[in-house]
Amino acid sequence: MTAVQPARPQRSVPRTASVPDTSPFKSALVRAVFRDVTSLHVSRPAARAAASVTRTVLTEIIDGARRAAGEEARTKLIPRDLLSAIDRNVELEVGVRWYDHSPTFHGLTGVLYDAEGVIVPRRKRRQSRRASGVAGAHRFEVGVKKLLWSRGATAVPAMVRDLDGIASAFLTDLARDAAMVVREGGVRRFGTTTLGMPGEPAPALSLTDSLPTPSARRGDSRTIGTDDILAATTIQLFGGNLRQRALAGAREAGRSTSAD
Repeated sequence: MTAVQPARPQRSVPRTASVPDTSPFKSALVRAVFRDVTSLHVSRPAARAAASVTRTVLTEIIDGARRAAGEEARTKLIPRDLLSAIDRNVELEVGVRWYDHSPTFHGLTGVLYDAEGVIVPRRKRRQSRRASGVAGAHRFEVGVKKLLWSRGATAVPAMVRDLDGIASAFLTDLARDAAMVVREGGVRRFGTTTLGMPGEPAPALSLTDSLPTPSARRGDSRTIGTDDILAATTIQLFGGNLRQRALAGAREAGRSTSAD
């Protein structure tokens, strides 16, 4: 007589995976990028803030590319979707050091001339000794894939490569500007940028908007802090919704006590 085995309880599998609201770009990666640019120490809150800004920017780019792909009834993102997203939203034109490196952007960056009026070949443009974010772009692949998944998107390898490069170049520029803020003791820029459509009157600016007071920096002159990341973000991003979301997310990340 065969014994009847009791039925094993089946595990319930959630239909949709939940993604924690944390940056896919870890603090260790942020610090590695900063070390390529500056010898200044980066505080943990500042590293989290920089990771948050990068996530916000990449999320906006991915969402714009998804909308472009959706108009063609496609689910997988391709480089053409990236170009469409940037073309439709000037706020997404970030990480421009990557543009000259990637085949996706060839023809969009224009011709570069040296001091004697001779065209500079593309391969020669990439040989700068300054960290450009291009060499270390591969470090962002895991984070980019996590971010794509969290947005319900998939992408061809060329698109992943471009997102890697933009993230790396953007964070490198952010690090460079944050270091400059520390060296100069604050943001010394005046003026503002407004976004508008051709043929439409520019939005009115108040005196406060047009002549902002330069921010004086507080803190250790050897350490990049959260406020320095916020200041660098205002330099890197146009005045618009993306900048406001990036700043809000960075402030929240800087206050977070989560483990790095």
